[in-house]
Amino acid sequence: MIKAIAVDDEPLALMVIENYCSRNENIDLVKTFSNVKDAQKYINQFPIDLLFLDIQISKTNGLEFYKSLEKKIPAIFTTAFAEYALEGFNVSALDYLLKPIEYDRFEEAVNKAILIIVDKKLAEDKEYLTIRADYKLNKIAYNDILYIEGLDDYVKINLSNNKKITARISMKSILEKLPQNLFKRVHRSYIVNLKYVTSIQNKTLHLGDYQIAVGDTYKSVIQELIK
Repeated sequence: MIKAIAVDDEPLALMVIENYCSRNENIDLVKTFSNVKDAQKYINQFPIDLLFLDIQISKTNGLEFYKSLEKKIPAIFTTAFAEYALEGFNVSALDYLLKPIEYDRFEEAVNKAILIIVDKKLAEDKEYLTIRADYKLNKIAYNDILYIEGLDDYVKINLSNNKKITARISMKSILEKLPQNLFKRVHRSYIVNLKYVTSIQNKTLHLGDYQIAVGDTYKSVIQELIK
């Protein structure tokens, strides 16, 4: 079952989400919050699969709050203002619900979220990556991948046995195929297997004899590793 929380400063809005979630057997709304501070504390302590988040919570911008989260939880944004829809999708929202929320529209968004989250969990439970390269389908164990380098429309998968596999796929697409708890994008051109990170020096990750620079956009990865 998908575990979710909802953040909204309108009691009625939270009641609606609670009611709608109770009608879907695949989702468990474990907690609701009227402010982002309490929600943040909960997110830091407990695993959550899905976040219902209002875009305007008192004086807080829900979008900015979401961007600040270290744990990137799949989110469905809610708001009374249609003009915020595009902004919601710009931060990779799974969907956007306009208040007053109709049940059919809610069900559509939740079912889409469940499919995406379940697919991601299945990917994380697998022990290997399947990718087409060199005119064949390759099955590569996650533990064998040292790091991945982006080369325009291609990626070079560097393996721990010094072999390399080049495939025509974007960095974004291959990252979506990998378990997030094991692989992190640390630069626009690099994805690393955290298992092989032996040390961190300044903005450089050491993977044995290899050194991977961390891009400015991905500095939070270092902070996460240090924790």
